[in-house]
Amino acid sequence: MPMNAHYALTEPIRDAVDTLSKEHPLLVEFGASWCPICEAAQPLLVEAFGGGHERIQHIKVEDGKGQPLGRSFKVKLWPTLIFMRHGQEVERLVRPTNAADIRAALERIDGP
Repeated sequence: MPMNAHYALTEPIRDAVDTLSKEHPLLVEFGASWCPICEAAQPLLVEAFGGGHERIQHIKVEDGKGQPLGRSFKVKLWPTLIFMRHGQEVERLVRPTNAADIRAALERIDGP
């Protein structure tokens, strides 16, 4: 599945995210469309996904004060990238600054 360029209109519930990550490797991206740091991270994500990773599902969640999914992951800064596999968080990147770190995390969850 390719990188998702758009924030979800409705936030998924935590149980659905955990279940989905048992079926597919999953990247949950927390941020906001108006956030300049989030926008700066988008080319890094495009570059990191450029090497494949078709099995990884990418969900973009527009986070904000009191949003339950972000609070369940204890998100404090945007963007926060949560890499999940088998229903568990494998890695977290907060405000990533290079595509290599994102690519390495994608590779860790995209294994057999």
